[in-house]
Amino acid sequence: MNQPNLHAPDWSKIPAPVDDGAALHLKGVTIPPVALPATDGGTIALSSIPGRVVLFAYPRTGEPGKIGLVEDWDEIPGARGCTPQTCSFRDLIGDLKAAGASRVFGLSTQDTAYQREMTERLHVPFPILSDSELKLTKALKLPSMEVAGLTMIKRLALIIDDAKITHVFYPVFPPDRNAGDVLAWLKANPL
Repeated sequence: MNQPNLHAPDWSKIPAPVDDGAALHLKGVTIPPVALPATDGGTIALSSIPGRVVLFAYPRTGEPGKIGLVEDWDEIPGARGCTPQTCSFRDLIGDLKAAGASRVFGLSTQDTAYQREMTERLHVPFPILSDSELKLTKALKLPSMEVAGLTMIKRLALIIDDAKITHVFYPVFPPDRNAGDVLAWLKANPL
């Protein structure tokens, strides 16, 4: 049941993910020194960025007009909504920075070329990091799922202060409200 609207799906028809406990270990963890390719052409090691960083992760963005990865993508709890989640962070980037986020990054296991198409099409003003080799996913034991033989990160958001995870949003649903939830947390928990 692939819904035609990538930006405003009917969330009442999408199964919500449940908290499976797969992110409970993350709060307080120090980010390992893993450098990931970014859509801005560089590589980024989150462990070396001072201050408050927002990192949101998602399974996989789609491309308009292309067949989905699997026919029942919308029925997989937590799979649908990568584009709305990314767009919500795009739309609130100024507010997130004003509330204390020095940097904002997206993260998926898609390759950088695929991610770059999405950032250009959607005018995303921050880098999306590629963990196509699963280095950060494995090092942090991020919640993940297997679909069509691919490992994908389950949707979450992390607040990272001086390379240490101080807050975890997991599970995230509906995805288009994630940036607003992160913004509310930042305002309530200033540095």
